Amino acid sequence: MTMNVIAKTAPGVIAPPLPEPRGPLSEAVIALLRRRPGDSEAGPALPATTAGADPLGEDLQLALYVCYELHYRGFADVAPEWEWEPSLLGLRAAMEREFLASLREGLPGGDDVSGAIEELLVEPVDADGVSQYLRDTGERRQLREYVAHRSIYHLKEADPQAWVIPRLDGRAKAALVAVEFDEYGGGRAERMHSRLFADLMEELDLDPAYGAYLDAAPAAMLATVNMMSMFGLHRAWRGALVGHFAVVEITSPPAAQRMASALERLGVGERGRQFFTEHVVADAVHEQVLRRDVIGGLLESEPELAADVVLGVQATCHLEDRLAEHLLGCWRSAPARSSSRRPL
Repeated sequence: MTMNVIAKTAPGVIAPPLPEPRGPLSEAVIALLRRRPGDSEAGPALPATTAGADPLGEDLQLALYVCYELHYRGFADVAPEWEWEPSLLGLRAAMEREFLASLREGLPGGDDVSGAIEELLVEPVDADGVSQYLRDTGERRQLREYVAHRSIYHLKEADPQAWVIPRLDGRAKAALVAVEFDEYGGGRAERMHSRLFADLMEELDLDPAYGAYLDAAPAAMLATVNMMSMFGLHRAWRGALVGHFAVVEITSPPAAQRMASALERLGVGERGRQFFTEHVVADAVHEQVLRRDVIGGLLESEPELAADVVLGVQATCHLEDRLAEHLLGCWRSAPARSSSRRPL
């Protein structure tokens, strides 16, 4: 197996290399990041507009992901000063407007938080999603693809949601911190959910290095993470981030149970299954905390955010459905195709 080359940018911090561009927009962003901020030499200029780029396509989603990643671990050999460089932030804002507008177009909207949450609590008896497929008929190579794609988020699990903490107050804040404490292993590094996911990757002979499969991940996967980052980085979208978090915690236990069964069927040992078995138990508790204390506390103090909470719920479901459509469309085609942009 060939491992991606990674480099240290600071003691204890390992950053992945810049990805390969997927179009003119991401090519311009990546080329710019290879320079030093303020470099007076002639070099690539950022596009003046994002017009013509598909808001959910490979090019814009990668360019947006790269901009957001500067707020996480950054990239090897990319100057940290780029994180707050005004011209790059301006382009990021333009991409965010296109992304958000595209999301809104595909959503019913509204401000009925209780109704949106209730829909999540009842799973259709004929549900036929990714976890059902992998549990029943999926192959090991498809499981590896799924885990590689999900690593784009799960190796930084709970980090986007942590940005909402200083934007909350009172009961909502205290409850969300309690959930995040569990996500980070309850103070035990080896129990952090990101660490458990890395263990799963190792059991599947995948590279557990942070960002190792960015080039392989399709736009449908990048969009789910970009949505979290966008909501988390903007105080204005704190309600949407809470709505997103509620979806994750409410829908996780049954899907995690199916994934644990899929792993067992495909010969993955107990160490690899712990990521999902942990979520079966933990998220069943988190669901109640999110509904009662986080959403309830937020709307008690800021009832005007109800429509934003619904937006977060609906956008999360919409993008997860798009990802499932991509995965299952590839796997169920005749002949079956890989869902990855490049071989793992």
